[in-house]
Amino acid sequence: MSYSGAQRTVLCRFDDLQDPGSRGVTLQQGDRLLDVIVVRKGRGVYAYVNSCPHTGSPLEWNRHEFLSPDKRYIQCAMHAALFRLADGGCVAGPCPGTSLTAIAVAVESGLVVLQPVTPAAGVP
Repeated sequence: MSYSGAQRTVLCRFDDLQDPGSRGVTLQQGDRLLDVIVVRKGRGVYAYVNSCPHTGSPLEWNRHEFLSPDKRYIQCAMHAALFRLADGGCVAGPCPGTSLTAIAVAVESGLVVLQPVTPAAGVP
């Protein structure tokens, strides 16, 4: 599920995510598609581009399965690198010091929504 409303893009329903849990979503970005991971831990929700910083490969094991067996980390299916849920930082595997590419999201009225990107000060 992914659709654009008048002011927002909804990625999924918050309650559709287990705690902890994850799901994949595909966003339309102009004329291209962007695969995204949405992750829940407690009341927190995080989103990342579905691409390993080491190989560029998709991260999921099976559809909507991105987490390690203990559900403490996002785990790359290609080489088992582990990434923190809350910030996407690599904690184990061949890509130390790197992170998943974060996407700003929030929960509004029970929906996980994409937050608008605002340019940094001084950037045209």
